[in-house]
Amino acid sequence: MWYAIIGRDVPNSLDKRMTTRPAHVARLQDLQNQGRLLLAGPFPAVDAIDPGEAGFTGSLIVAEFSSLPAAQEWAKADPYATAGVYAEVHVQPFRKTFPQ
Repeated sequence: MWYAIIGRDVPNSLDKRMTTRPAHVARLQDLQNQGRLLLAGPFPAVDAIDPGEAGFTGSLIVAEFSSLPAAQEWAKADPYATAGVYAEVHVQPFRKTFPQ
């Protein structure tokens, strides 16, 4: 089943984000290589593709896991979570409807 993982950043997270990004992206690449990643990306803090120094307010990952606990464990071990980029992480089931 698909699960939405929504991480909300701590204030002024940009430096931590940039330092931790390679490890975070490597885990996402692993999911993609397994065919389990639907989409992933950050929420810019301002209305721009590249928010510059404004940074980001969080991230959305939609990926396939065997169960909600498995998705929660994966999210808990994400480098952004362990490095303190995220203030909180919410994981919930997601049902993809479109595009078909």
